[in-house]
Amino acid sequence: MSEKATIQFKDNNYELPVVTGTENESAIDISSLRGQSGLITLDIGYKNTGSTYSAITYLDGEKGILQYRGYPIEQLAEKSTFLEVAYLLLFGDLPSKEAYDQFTESISRHTLVHESIKKFLDAYPTNSHPMGQLSSLICSLSAFYPESLDPNRSPEEVDKTVIRLLAKLPTMVSWIYKKSIGHPVLYPQNKYDYVTNFLYMFFGQRTEEYEVDPVVVDAMEKLLILHADHEQNCSTSTVRFVGSSHAPLYACISAGISALWGPRHGGANQAVLEMLQNIRQGGGSIQSWVEKAKDKDSGFRLMGFGHRVYKNFDPRARIIKKASDDVLNKLNIKDPLLDIARELEEAALKDDYFIERKLYPNVDFYSGIIYKAIGFPVEMFTVLFALGRLPGWIAQWKEMMYDKQPIGRPRQVYTGHVKRDYVSIENR
Repeated sequence: MSEKATIQFKDNNYELPVVTGTENESAIDISSLRGQSGLITLDIGYKNTGSTYSAITYLDGEKGILQYRGYPIEQLAEKSTFLEVAYLLLFGDLPSKEAYDQFTESISRHTLVHESIKKFLDAYPTNSHPMGQLSSLICSLSAFYPESLDPNRSPEEVDKTVIRLLAKLPTMVSWIYKKSIGHPVLYPQNKYDYVTNFLYMFFGQRTEEYEVDPVVVDAMEKLLILHADHEQNCSTSTVRFVGSSHAPLYACISAGISALWGPRHGGANQAVLEMLQNIRQGGGSIQSWVEKAKDKDSGFRLMGFGHRVYKNFDPRARIIKKASDDVLNKLNIKDPLLDIARELEEAALKDDYFIERKLYPNVDFYSGIIYKAIGFPVEMFTVLFALGRLPGWIAQWKEMMYDKQPIGRPRQVYTGHVKRDYVSIENR
């Protein structure tokens, strides 16, 4: 017999079912509460509200566990490619060799972007933020593929849209960067793998042969894998919410990009680099800045330490710290900001204040360091986050659509004026 929870209100008791997930997470199903009692629940920011069932990502913040479709993130980061993980998220299982080859080949066939996209890019002011450009460019793709507007299109047509998004996003990201520095765009070279192709379009030059260090490719693969999905976060919930209206997938991904843009979400790794710049400009010892961070009245925060969900060490940070060390050692980069980052990490990890509160460096701390070392400009950091998160957004959208979930429609507790009569303007 299934468990039930009882809510007592005034003189009545209301029984609600308790549901349990495959990892023994339990939740009270309040779907019938309003019908039974007229009550709604209030959870500002949805911090303790389960908005859906999902079979995609499991996260345990207390134990520092992250799994995609049951596979530990540590194993995937060590053994998989980003596209293999994308396939896993989208279709539920790791692909066979044949399925993987077909998947990667289909992506390679769609990496070109319509030439008219250049006209969009030319119209943006040179100082436009790349996230704003990316969001609008992705949404504009629906104009080039009008068949994507049909909410009742076949699964085969949906898969075409999915492939186009995965294939074209790296091209569009690289074009945004090239236009920002006044360089001609580079077209994809499908002799390269997915990550190398992106790095070629981003950093390559028409006048010289392109070579990329395998250590850099490996670090980028890991960064994209680690960012591929993270349960029902702000941008993922936005994609699902917009999708629940049966808006086109391009529009849903555009909405997710806009949600990710915010400094409280995807802008965190950019904030890390900005903090390091402030420390450099402010001068003083690293320890003095650590002490400043511990002073609640100082207004200074150590960005990239601790995590809203992980109450232990961020499992992604353990993986990317090694990649960060590998990149810095291999490229032998001398950068004062990266030196500050390493000193800050070392000082904070030895300080009892941070140890007791489990304020360890998170994935944003190390990803910012790697992006900086590779040569990405700071304003592109959040765009790179979107590049990694794309397969997770699409997988969450597919799950929501195929489960035929209803349109999202939260309730509220009204706190405005009680009923009052209209007064004509001359008598106000």
